Amino acid sequence: MKLNACLLKSTVVAALGGLLFGFDTAVIAGTTHALTFEYQLSAASLGLTVSIALWGTIVGAMLAGIPGDRYGRRDSLRVMAVLYLVSALGCALAWNWTSLVASRFVAGLAIGGSSVLGPMYIAEIAPAKWRGRLVGVFQFNIVFGILAAYFSNYVIGQIGFGVQEWRWELGVSAVPAALFFLMLFGVPRSPRWLVAKHRVEEAREVLRLTGAENVEGELAEIVRSIDVEHQQEPLFSRKYARPIFLAVSIAMFNQLSGINAILYYLNDIFSKAGFSKASGDLQAVAVGATNLLFTIIAMSVIDKLGRKPLLLIGSVGTAASLAGVAAIFFTGRHENLLVWMLIGFIASFGFSQGAVIWVYISEVFPNQVRAKGQSLGTLTHWLM
Repeated sequence: MKLNACLLKSTVVAALGGLLFGFDTAVIAGTTHALTFEYQLSAASLGLTVSIALWGTIVGAMLAGIPGDRYGRRDSLRVMAVLYLVSALGCALAWNWTSLVASRFVAGLAIGGSSVLGPMYIAEIAPAKWRGRLVGVFQFNIVFGILAAYFSNYVIGQIGFGVQEWRWELGVSAVPAALFFLMLFGVPRSPRWLVAKHRVEEAREVLRLTGAENVEGELAEIVRSIDVEHQQEPLFSRKYARPIFLAVSIAMFNQLSGINAILYYLNDIFSKAGFSKASGDLQAVAVGATNLLFTIIAMSVIDKLGRKPLLLIGSVGTAASLAGVAAIFFTGRHENLLVWMLIGFIASFGFSQGAVIWVYISEVFPNQVRAKGQSLGTLTHWLM
């Protein structure tokens, strides 16, 4: 079966939520100095400004399933697009620190919601043969969004907006957010959601539009999977203790690796090492490009090498690279190697935990408890 235009368009549109996810996660890195100066922030206040989006992400991820089930994945993604847009405009036009923090929290709601609804929509609209690769487009777009944020910060810094530079950096994502919202009007609903709502004829038409080879067979499989879901077992029982432990552990160590701290404070790290803002912005682009490259490599070999070897190789690389970063700051020497240590860390992370986590969490649970297990793993990831 070949990808048809409707299926490809639906995947790309839903994956725009991933691009905005990555962009809003990383864009704050280029604004910390300006925000500290603008609002006279203490270290604690700056930390709250940076981390408040994560709190919104937790809430968004926990609650997104409710409107997703009631109103549908597509329509709920439209709400996420509106939240991204409101957040971008709110940050750009922030009249005080409180309004900025509130806007960042709204961004977190959108990130958390789209991290659940985007992959869910793609998985439900894609044929089984293409499902893994098409859901991977969402993960790819997260990484691409991170690179886009660093590149955007660099370009805006070169234009020279002065003290208003941070407003442009945080507000520019309003453009892709508006595009995301408008493009969602051109894609169909999830066939699985339609079947769950007893709108079988509409589901049949969506399957036809997306190029299903055996429409009736796909429809029967959807009905069967919904019936299995209704017969799900309790997650927290002895026989599922091992997959719970594995899913929670990989989610915890994914965050304990320090990836978010580095993404959020990348420009500050370069600044502490003596680099100018322009130089730090450019080196951040190099780090983001490395993340994208090694995520692509990992996605191309994950089925051939397996999940565990990638995790083992990447863990050695991340540990060695962070040890190098620590040594540079401890000794105050060889600052010119800092960017290479960070590139090594990002390459190792992108090749292992960054690419493996979502695949592993979904695969470690049997069908009877997979949805609940994925929710637990995702919640653990954001809580850490």
